[in-house]
Amino acid sequence: MATKFSKETYLYWYELMQLIRQFELKSEEMYKMAGKIRGFFHAYIGQEAIAAGCMTATQADDPFITAYRDHGLALAKGVSANACMAELYGKATGCAKGKGGSMHFFSVEHKFFGGHGIVGAQIGTGAGLAFAEKYKGTENVVLCYFGDGAARQGMLHETFNLAMLWKLPVIFICENNNYAMGTSIERTSNVIDIYKLADAYEMPADKIDGMTPEAVHDAVARAVKRAREGDGPTLLEMKTYRYKGHSVSDPQKYRSKEEVEEYKDQDPITKVAATILENGFATQAEIDIINARVNAIVDESVKFAEESPWPDDNEVLKDVYIDQNYPFIVD
Repeated sequence: MATKFSKETYLYWYELMQLIRQFELKSEEMYKMAGKIRGFFHAYIGQEAIAAGCMTATQADDPFITAYRDHGLALAKGVSANACMAELYGKATGCAKGKGGSMHFFSVEHKFFGGHGIVGAQIGTGAGLAFAEKYKGTENVVLCYFGDGAARQGMLHETFNLAMLWKLPVIFICENNNYAMGTSIERTSNVIDIYKLADAYEMPADKIDGMTPEAVHDAVARAVKRAREGDGPTLLEMKTYRYKGHSVSDPQKYRSKEEVEEYKDQDPITKVAATILENGFATQAEIDIINARVNAIVDESVKFAEESPWPDDNEVLKDVYIDQNYPFIVD
C-alpha cells in the first residue's frame, strides 16, 4: 500500500503506539497485584493512533490537556515511562510527585497539563491555556482532549462560545470511544454526531477515523495551521474505541465480546505494522527489535517505581495552596 508518509514517520508511530500499549498492559498487571497501584485506573488501549497522529502534526511547545485517561498522551508528549509508572505507584519520583496518581499526570516541562478527574473541566482550562498563549504572543496551539461523555457538560458550550469569540488557538478533540463509562451516546443525546455541536458557534469541525494515525495527522495538521494563522478553534471528533473497560473495575456488561473483537480487527498498531512491512520500511526482525526495546523501557519503569522513595510527610501541603509571597502583580 503506497503512502505519502515517510519511513521515519511510520516507525515513530509504531514505536510510540507500542510504548503506550505495553505500558498500559504492564500497568494494569501491576494494578492487579495487591498494594502496587491504588485508586482509579483508565487504560488508553485502542486509542493509541490519536496520540501518535497528533504528535506528528504538532510542535513540542504545543500544550496538551486531557481528562483522566491520560497515560498515553503523557507518554506521547515525552513524559518518561519511569516518571509515569512512579506516579501510578504514588512515589516521589512521579511526574506529579506521587500526589496525582493515574488521573492527574502533569508535566510543565513537557507541556502536558493533565490529567483531570472532573468530567469536562479540562475543556475550559484548555481554552484558558490557549488564551494565555495568545496573550503572550506565541504561535503555540493547545490540543484539548475530552471524551464523548464530557460533550454533555455545559462547560463545553460556554467554552466553545468564548473560544470562537476570541479566536483562541485551541483544537478541541473529542476522543469518541462510544461509551461514557457504560452509557452509549444514543442513550444520552439526540445529536449522536458530536462534531455537529460546533455548528451552533460556526466553529469548523469534522469527524475523523481515530483508529488510523494518518487520518488523525491530516486533520490535526489542518486545524493547527488554521489556529496558528489566527483563525481560531476547531472541533475534531475522533471515532475510536477502547479495548478495555472504562476502568479496571468495569465488568463491561453494556457491550458484547463480539463488538470488542470486531473493533480489534481495526487495531491501529497492527495496521501500521502492516504498512511498514508492505512498503519495506522495516523487516519483521527490525520490528521485533523495536518491540524488545519498548518492553525493556516498560520493565525498567516498574523497577524504577518499585525502588523509588515515597513522598516525605512535609510534602503533604505543598503544591496545594500558592505561596503567600507569590508575586501576583506582574509588570
